[in-house]
Amino acid sequence: MKRNHLLLAIVGVAALLLFPVGIHNPYYIHLLETIMIYAIVLFGLDIVVGYTGQVSLGHAGLFGIGAYTAGVLVFKLAAPLWITLPAAVLITAGFGALLALPALRVSGPYLAMVTLAFGTIIQILINEMSFLTEGPLGIKLEKPSLFGHKLDDREFYWLVVVLMVLALVVVHRILRSHLGRAFEALRGSPVASDCMGVSVYRYKVYAFVISAGFAGLAGSLYAYSEQYISPNSYNFELTVLFLLAVIMGGRKSRIGSLVGAAIIVLLPKLLDDIEMFRYVSVGLALLVALTAVIGIQKGRATWQQMAIPVVGSVALAALSFWLKTMTDWRLSIFGVIMLFVVYYLQDGIVGFVRNALNLKSRPTDDAENEDPSHLPSVSDGMSVTQAGTGELLNANGVLMQFGGLKALNNVDLSIRRGTIHGLIGPNGSGKSTMMNVLTGIYVPTAGTILFAGKSVVGRSSSDIALSGIARTFQNVQLFGEMTALQNVMVGLHHTFDSNLVDVSLHLPRYKRENLQATARGMALLRFVGLAPLAHEEARNLPYGKQRVLEIARALALDPQLLLLDEPAAGLTAPDIKELISIIRKIREHGVTVILIEHHMDVVMSMCDTVTVLDFGQKIAEGEPAKVQADEKVIEAYLGGTAT
Repeated sequence: MKRNHLLLAIVGVAALLLFPVGIHNPYYIHLLETIMIYAIVLFGLDIVVGYTGQVSLGHAGLFGIGAYTAGVLVFKLAAPLWITLPAAVLITAGFGALLALPALRVSGPYLAMVTLAFGTIIQILINEMSFLTEGPLGIKLEKPSLFGHKLDDREFYWLVVVLMVLALVVVHRILRSHLGRAFEALRGSPVASDCMGVSVYRYKVYAFVISAGFAGLAGSLYAYSEQYISPNSYNFELTVLFLLAVIMGGRKSRIGSLVGAAIIVLLPKLLDDIEMFRYVSVGLALLVALTAVIGIQKGRATWQQMAIPVVGSVALAALSFWLKTMTDWRLSIFGVIMLFVVYYLQDGIVGFVRNALNLKSRPTDDAENEDPSHLPSVSDGMSVTQAGTGELLNANGVLMQFGGLKALNNVDLSIRRGTIHGLIGPNGSGKSTMMNVLTGIYVPTAGTILFAGKSVVGRSSSDIALSGIARTFQNVQLFGEMTALQNVMVGLHHTFDSNLVDVSLHLPRYKRENLQATARGMALLRFVGLAPLAHEEARNLPYGKQRVLEIARALALDPQLLLLDEPAAGLTAPDIKELISIIRKIREHGVTVILIEHHMDVVMSMCDTVTVLDFGQKIAEGEPAKVQADEKVIEAYLGGTAT
């Protein structure tokens, strides 16, 4: 399979390189050149939109910054290509950081508005700063020189091919590395990402800066390609087209980016030529119909699911023969096509074809390609933590107040090393709130919390996680689109020291760290009994297995203290028995456990100490048998007579 992909890639690149040899029309060469330049932008934009789940409407502005960086350097300083391209990448990445640092403190529609405002401001500045950008007059420039040789149109086209392929390889490597896992985790569950030591804010900014760098590269190539740039070239329409291209082509897919770029470049041209539009619409209708038939035959889709795409494409083909001219209908058809794809093909065109034909997408993680038989030997993935009887965590007078509600009211908690400490109480008693306070999701209103002698109050969740506190969640917070192994390797993110250069060039340090992390991840999956499901998407696992996977991911942090928030909730009796076995093995490795659980048989059989909360206050603490017999506990929680 891997060889087939490589062969297809070689054929595709060869076809691009040979295109101007067989096609001599400069218009078609320039058209394909523009598609490849836009594809570079979309490779980067997909990192932000497809992987981190952010909506950016500022990439046209970043594209313009890259173009004007090259244009100004050529116009003012006659700078050569080897200076203009790196300068465009670095300067645009810098502007991306300036945008991301404040903008990514908001999300959703607010982020979209901030990035849109940025793009508008950039266009205004380009227009007004005539001393630098020549204002509305724009900048003219010629094709660049390389090694003293001025490139003609065909040679520049080949340069764009090479840079587009390099951009694709670099992006692909980034997204298959620990950086790509971090970006994707942000989309899956920001809270879980932070609690796995992956700072949400930091990696959102990181993703935005990388994305901006690719926009800068594309912008500089666009300036050379068009040989004229002006402020009107980088407007709101272009930024919307970029976003739609990612959605229409298919997010989290480099092929999708190429398809999206082709659509936004070619579709407006097709709508200007009624004859060409007829040929394309008929071909599209046949392709969609064939895909639907194959998908239905393979059981990947139903007639009901395929009816609208098939009927819509056939109707479009029929409309093309009914119309005599495209002049009055051009914008309407353009809008309808985009709405149709966005609404009915939510995985994009590439996703629609893959789902219908049951074509499994290529793994998005280098870990997926490692042969387990060649991995370093790791016994069970667990490090033996130094056990002892001393105090590991001390919470004193913790108050957590929401308005007038005291979710925690002066709660004291002392956790001894190497023990399993139960935390029980009725619903709403403050158990999960205490978990959130201990892991930095909430900052307590008052009180102190010392872990291994150091305060955790006011520290970020990612910082607390890296200091040795890991957790699971009451409601499972897995990264659903990632495999079981990838989920665990998000927890191993802290073991990587490789930087962007190491990843992009696949330097030995990254290869070594990735191999070690993969071996450790597989060992942790074996530890919890999930090794056979390592390459299964987390969202497809049975609920009980998802619970266990969350524990394996938390153990990847190599914690001293593990917080388990109702791990047995919703599990069957065999699953609970397996869970108990896993928790006991965890304690044998010296890891201290705080266990929130409503299954009293689990708590009473496993815990060394039990603390009981009721209405945010501690009402009892001690050995399980003593707590079980406490009258306050019986009245508040157990609801019966002492046994």
